[in-house]
Amino acid sequence: MTAQLGERPAIRVKGLEKSFKELEVLRGVDFDVEPGSIFALLGSNGAGKTTVVRILATLLKADAGSAAVNGFDVVTDPGEVREAISLTGQFAAVDEVLSGRENLILVAQLRRVKEPGRVADELLERFALTEAGSRKAGTYSGGMRRRLDIAMSLIGNPSVIFLDEPTTGLDPQGRLEVWETVKQLAGQGTTVLLTTQYLDEAEQLADRIAILHEGIIIANGTLAELKALIPPATVEYVEKQPSLEDVFLAIVGGDGRNTNGKSGASGISGSAAAENQGQGR
Repeated sequence: MTAQLGERPAIRVKGLEKSFKELEVLRGVDFDVEPGSIFALLGSNGAGKTTVVRILATLLKADAGSAAVNGFDVVTDPGEVREAISLTGQFAAVDEVLSGRENLILVAQLRRVKEPGRVADELLERFALTEAGSRKAGTYSGGMRRRLDIAMSLIGNPSVIFLDEPTTGLDPQGRLEVWETVKQLAGQGTTVLLTTQYLDEAEQLADRIAILHEGIIIANGTLAELKALIPPATVEYVEKQPSLEDVFLAIVGGDGRNTNGKSGASGISGSAAAENQGQGR
C-alpha cells in the first residue's frame, strides 16, 4: 500500500471517540492537518490532547471513528504509520549518562540507519549542539535536552512528528529555543502536530489551531479566523485585536467555567504559563 503525499491531508481524524471506563475523554473529534504545516491542538489539562496523539501514534485504540497518517489507517496499517511518524512526549527521553552524540548514535543504530556517526554529527550541527555533543546529556539545560530529544525523534526522516506539550517544564529561554526548532522543522517540510495548553505557544507557532474542549473540537481555524469569531472591542477610536486567550474564553464560556463549576481555562492562561509549567495532564 502506498500513500501519496500532497494528494491528501498528512493527518485525518474523523469522529474519534475514546472512553476510560465511565469517563468519556473523546466524544467525536474531527480535524485534518495539511502536509508541511504546524497544527496546534489546544486545550486545558484533561481535555484529551494526549489521548488523540496516542491514538494517532498507534499506541492506543479508539472506541469509534477513524484516523489516518499519510493515508495509512492507524488500525489496519499500524506498521506503515509507525514508519512515517515520530513522537516526542512531554518530558525529554534522553539517557543522561550518555553524551548527546552517543544518544543520537544509539537511536540511529536501533533504527538501523546507515552511518549513525555521520547522522549524529549532522543533527548536532542542525540543532546547535555540536559543542555540547561530547558532554553527558545530564549536564544539558532544559532547552538543550529538549532540542536533543527532538533531534533524536528525527532520525530516520519521519514525515510527521507529534510534539506532545514539548515545552512543559522549560524556562522562557528554553521555550524560545524549542519554538525556533519547531519552526525550522515545518520550514523543511515536516508536518508537525503540536499539543499545548499554552495560548502564546499556539499563537506563535501554528498555521492552524483546533481548540479541544470536553472531548470535542469546538473551534478550528487560522489565528485570524479564530479572532474573527468574537467581535472586536474598541476603546474610544482604537480597535483592540483579541488575543487567542480572548478567543478561547469566549468559545468555551465567557467566564471560563464549565458545567461542573471548574475553570474551563485551567492551566491555559498565557500570562500564567510559567507557573503552570511542569503540571501534568
